[in-house]
Amino acid sequence: MDKRVVIELTAEIVSAHASVNEMSREDLLDEIQAVFGKLSSLAGTEGAEAPAPAEVKPAIPMNKAFGADKVFCLECGKGFTTLKKHLAISHNLSPKDYRKKYNIPSKTPLVARNYSESKKKIAQKLGLAAKLAEGRRKKGRK
Repeated sequence: MDKRVVIELTAEIVSAHASVNEMSREDLLDEIQAVFGKLSSLAGTEGAEAPAPAEVKPAIPMNKAFGADKVFCLECGKGFTTLKKHLAISHNLSPKDYRKKYNIPSKTPLVARNYSESKKKIAQKLGLAAKLAEGRRKKGRK
């Protein structure tokens, strides 16, 4: 069996699996490598290795991605006040997958600092923390 046939079979198997299972981009790449490797070994194709995933290179330097007014997407380089929605819609990535892909610590917010501070001040002004505590206290009694 030649390498082209192994590649075609790998594509068929992985696409069938991905059509019924939700998979992240990283999971999909891992699946492709695993299936290709197994089919190659079963077929006895010498020197056939799954293509190594391309090293992930951010669109902008990591130290410039997290600013006071904007947080920049490392996938495309665009700036936003918050990344969660953009990552889901444009790149089909969860914040967890994004952090893992670019080795971003979990304590690093994916929100611009000034935006976060303004939301915090509004919440304090409205007394939302006290209202939340009161609601939790009432719910605990019932």
